[in-house]
Amino acid sequence: MIKSWSVSSEGSLPPLEDDAGSVCSDELLGSQSRRWLADLLTGDMPSKSGDMPLGQDGLFVDCHFPLGKLEMHTGVEWKRPKELCPSPQFIVNGATRLDVRQGKLNDCWLLSAIASLSVHRSLFQKVVPEEQSFQNDYNGSFIFRFWQYGKWEEVRIDDLLPTQDNKLIFLNSPEKHEFWSSLLEKAYAKLKGGYRALDMGFPHEAMVDMTGGVAEVLNIGLLTRNLPAFLRHLVAKGALINCANCQGALEERNELGIMFRHAYSLTAVEKVKMAHGTEDLVRILNPWGNTEWEGPWSDLKGPEWNTVGIEEQKRLGRVRREDGEFWMSVSDFRQNFEVMEVCHLSDSLSQPGSSVLPWSCIMHHGNWVPSISAGGPTQSSQFWQNPQFYFVLSEVDRNSSMSQKTCSFVLALMQKHKRQTGNNLSIALHIYPAHPKNTYLSAEHLSVLRPLLCSQQYSPRREVVLRHSLPPGSYIIIPSTAEPNQQGSFLLRVLTEQGNAATPAEKTEPQDIHSVTEPSFPHQKVLLSLESTEHLFNKHCNKKGFCKPVHLHNLLTEVIQRGVFAGSEKNLSLEHCKSLVVLMDSRGTAQLSWHDFQSLWDKIRRWTDIFLVFDKNKTQRLEYQEVGPALKAAGIMVDDLVMQLVGLRYTEPDMTISYPGFLYLLMKLESMINKFQAYDMVGLGTVTVTYRQWLHMTMYN
Repeated sequence: MIKSWSVSSEGSLPPLEDDAGSVCSDELLGSQSRRWLADLLTGDMPSKSGDMPLGQDGLFVDCHFPLGKLEMHTGVEWKRPKELCPSPQFIVNGATRLDVRQGKLNDCWLLSAIASLSVHRSLFQKVVPEEQSFQNDYNGSFIFRFWQYGKWEEVRIDDLLPTQDNKLIFLNSPEKHEFWSSLLEKAYAKLKGGYRALDMGFPHEAMVDMTGGVAEVLNIGLLTRNLPAFLRHLVAKGALINCANCQGALEERNELGIMFRHAYSLTAVEKVKMAHGTEDLVRILNPWGNTEWEGPWSDLKGPEWNTVGIEEQKRLGRVRREDGEFWMSVSDFRQNFEVMEVCHLSDSLSQPGSSVLPWSCIMHHGNWVPSISAGGPTQSSQFWQNPQFYFVLSEVDRNSSMSQKTCSFVLALMQKHKRQTGNNLSIALHIYPAHPKNTYLSAEHLSVLRPLLCSQQYSPRREVVLRHSLPPGSYIIIPSTAEPNQQGSFLLRVLTEQGNAATPAEKTEPQDIHSVTEPSFPHQKVLLSLESTEHLFNKHCNKKGFCKPVHLHNLLTEVIQRGVFAGSEKNLSLEHCKSLVVLMDSRGTAQLSWHDFQSLWDKIRRWTDIFLVFDKNKTQRLEYQEVGPALKAAGIMVDDLVMQLVGLRYTEPDMTISYPGFLYLLMKLESMINKFQAYDMVGLGTVTVTYRQWLHMTMYN
């Protein structure tokens, strides 16, 4: 795994050290790799994102790809597909779910989403423009599209892929000449911050990024007894479905071949005709491309197939080989899988003439603004100040019984830019009956009303989902945070049958939140503007435009000395700045680009607001009893034991926390919380990590 490098005065590449301390010499790099790295390091390539930097071979080189901890092996060479085989193809005989085979990354969560995506052609074409090739107009670059907060964004990459012994290290296709899946993985890695960012994650997050759908995590054991009908309804709506068993150690197998904490894709639900009756089956895909179910209805050991006619087997597409795809009964599915991640799709992604009938989607962007539209939870006296949305249900479900007309819907509340800002808010949704005369509920109305439906609890997840049904009528949706006056932005998506609607509710009180365009924040009076901060960044960074810990220490010292926190700079240590740098570093090189620093500065401004609000006596320090409420305002909930540890580890001798110490504490807490959530694959509150992963997580911190 390449960690750092430098360029000699002659311009040639010196040996490169990996994380284990071994040396990757210049001789180990392929010819394309040497030219690529040499051009990158000597600065011969343009740096603006709109440019098309070219290597010496005239092919595109992506100098913006986040290079960092790529893998754990020496001898890594970055090669183009044309160096790996004589006639590479982007797609061979159509893209299928079987083109996805896992490499040496723990990213089965991503691969299961890609496999599900390939089953839906219109979705696949949205993400993977199929007209690209290694022949016509080939220039070494490929483009993919991902959904980000309501819009589709293009990601351009080069086709240099990491290899060892002339074989791809990461995702690859069993068809050696096919490269769409490997390149898609690289594009998604660029979106998320590098290959290392794909090590462990949630399938539903990847599915949302690749479909623009709404993801929901379900406990299979708690689902309706008529599970086959429920699964058919999901498939009929075009939902993408992944599943996992979370009971055992990471990727160990149970006695029937199902792997623990490993993401599978559910790709079909069928009622199979047997010689004596029928059986409900589901089709499951292991993205590894092998290691299948060995129980009833298995490909190689299932005698049940002997009772099924040849034509029926052909209809199901049943094959007798270990390719990672297998059938199993719904009852065995319920017993061997614990959680199911469902991605609901909207009509904007449907294909003309398709039998799939997806949801109609309405999107609303909104903000929680302190003292204006951030009323906090239901028990808060300001709850009514939260944004409200008028929700009209008129079109009943097609399968509703004559005795009970209902309208199904899915609500999804997503925190925007959660990973980039580190804004760990706990959020929830509540639905109330609408007032017969107004489209807005006042404080008086809400004091006597109880919600008809709500989230089970406030959750720090990126997105909370509420799927249910209600009789036709008018309702009010209220998104809220667990604490009042927490700042954040959100995307509310409402999925319904065609004909239903949701619109922002008009506030009737004298103070209209829409009339407030520029809220005032305390940091604006004590911190420099972004323009002035950029000037300071350029003043203190090195000649290559990067900010190392010592540069950050000088920069923050100057910032603090200029404002009301003057004097606090003596509490700012180089160790603080080392942690701030490595926790914000997107490349694993212990230095910040201007883009990285902007993200850090956004955090500092938000945390400065909190510090100023909770520094009641204006001593430029937080008293110990003020720290807990300040952490809550930042969206971080801790128990008494953690608070005791904060007192022992992060306070000054007088049990106060300085301004620099507060910034350091918040950065440390947010980082550790985010890492835990990345390893907690399905949100059960427990994680399993290897010895090496534990050392990586704790040492580079």
